[in-house]
Amino acid sequence: MATGAGIVAHVTDHHDFPTFEDGIWWAIVTIPAVGYGDIVPTTLWGRILGSIVILFGVTFLSFLVAIVTSLFVDANRAELEETRAAKDEETRALLQSIDGRLAAIEGRLGSMPDTTS
Repeated sequence: MATGAGIVAHVTDHHDFPTFEDGIWWAIVTIPAVGYGDIVPTTLWGRILGSIVILFGVTFLSFLVAIVTSLFVDANRAELEETRAAKDEETRALLQSIDGRLAAIEGRLGSMPDTTS
C-alpha cells in the first residue's frame, strides 16, 4: 500500500515528491495518519491522495489490530474452555462419589431397626 501510494504521489506530483523514495517515505508516515511534515503535498490531487492514504491506512491498521486481538481472545477462550471442562469433569466425579457414599449411608440406615416407637 505504501509503495503504491508513494509511486502515485511521485507520478502525480513531481514537485512535492521529486523521487519515488520521497513518495514512499511520505506514504509510510501518512498511513498511520502521523506524518512528520518534512514532505507534504501542496497540490489538490496530492491532498486528495493524502486523504485517501490516511483513510485506507487507518482502516487497514484498525482491521489488523482487530484480527490480532481476535486471535488472542480466541486462544484465551479455548484455554478457558479446557479449564472449565476439566473442572466440570472433576465436579462430576466428586458428585458421583458423594452419591455413592450417600446411597451406602441410606442403605445402612434402612437396615437399622426403628427405635422411635
